[in-house]
Amino acid sequence: MGEADHDLVGGPQEHQSGAGHARVPQNRSGPRNVRCQCECLHKYVVFSNEIQEFQYFEIRNKKGTELYLGVDALGLNIYEKHDRLSPKVGFPWSEIRNISFNDRKFVIKPIDKKANDFVFYAPRLRINKRILALCMGNHELYMRRRKPDTIEVQQMKQQARDERALKLAEQERLNKEMNAREQAETRQKEAEERMQRMLEDMERAKRELAEAHSTIHSLEAQLKQLQLAKEALESKEMELRELTAQLQSEKAMSEDERRRLRDEVARREDEVYAMRTAVQHQQEETNRMQDEMARRKENDRPMHDHHGHTKEYMHSDEEENGHTDLTTDADMHVHQNELNRISTTEQNVNIRQKLDMLTRELEGVKDERGVTDYDVLHMENKKAGRDKYKTLRQIRGGNTKRRIDQYENM
Repeated sequence: MGEADHDLVGGPQEHQSGAGHARVPQNRSGPRNVRCQCECLHKYVVFSNEIQEFQYFEIRNKKGTELYLGVDALGLNIYEKHDRLSPKVGFPWSEIRNISFNDRKFVIKPIDKKANDFVFYAPRLRINKRILALCMGNHELYMRRRKPDTIEVQQMKQQARDERALKLAEQERLNKEMNAREQAETRQKEAEERMQRMLEDMERAKRELAEAHSTIHSLEAQLKQLQLAKEALESKEMELRELTAQLQSEKAMSEDERRRLRDEVARREDEVYAMRTAVQHQQEETNRMQDEMARRKENDRPMHDHHGHTKEYMHSDEEENGHTDLTTDADMHVHQNELNRISTTEQNVNIRQKLDMLTRELEGVKDERGVTDYDVLHMENKKAGRDKYKTLRQIRGGNTKRRIDQYENM
């Protein structure tokens, strides 16, 4: 039978570091990459802090209920047998004063003297030894992270924050310049396209105007010919009337002269009929051309209206002013207390949207036969909006005594 204990005294200081160690990927990108290597490393560490890393141990409470004990950098968590993703009760290191075990019985004494001891039973003695060693190591790291920084470290952190702020400001300035240049290029391209369309419309209008002038000249020539034909017709009709009058007045003329005069009158009548027919045909052609000119003028009106709208659009585009307020780094400050923090995915809308889109793409190719119970639990937690920090706030609600009673009744 073995016994061991270890005093754990921790204050409620602020948690500033995550649990576990991982290999940091190296940034092998060239100088054209917008984000520098240190910024990528910083974001990698931020995401690593939010990874759930636990060591699970099979335990039993006083009622004999089989449970799991999870040990991490922030404290101890109790899980049900069928769900190792969602802890039910949590005890931070700052609430634990002493831990000890006697054979398979493990006792945790809280700082709150009104609360009972937190007792559980392990199936084997060596498991209690591993739990004790892991608790000692995590608590030591927990306290080390909460020690106040020395003056040199504070100065280095302040210098790093200043450098990061300068880099962010420079990056923001470059992004603004790039966006402004892209917008200017887009406006220039749109203006060039509008100018090209206007030139094409002007060329088409010139061609139509030249055709209209040609038609007008032809119409004027036909009108002139029609006028001359009318005058010639009037002259022929005058001669015909004179011949008719002469034929009627000269009754004493010979039969030959009378026959010749009748032939002349008939010939002149044929000429007048032919000229009248030609004049009527020219009149119809002139009317047709006038109607065609009227239709062209009517069709040209929408084109002029389009030019007017184009000019109005160009004028409004030049006077348009755009202004966009960008979020500063000071507005994104998040307190580091683990109970008040929110995940980086919740902070960054773009990352959340990309993750949602990637999740939808993976849903289409996911093999339903390979889905485990933990996959189902993870999807349920995701649908409920539960993450690491929301779960911590939930399992650490209330005082220590209430949470120990909750554990004993599980």
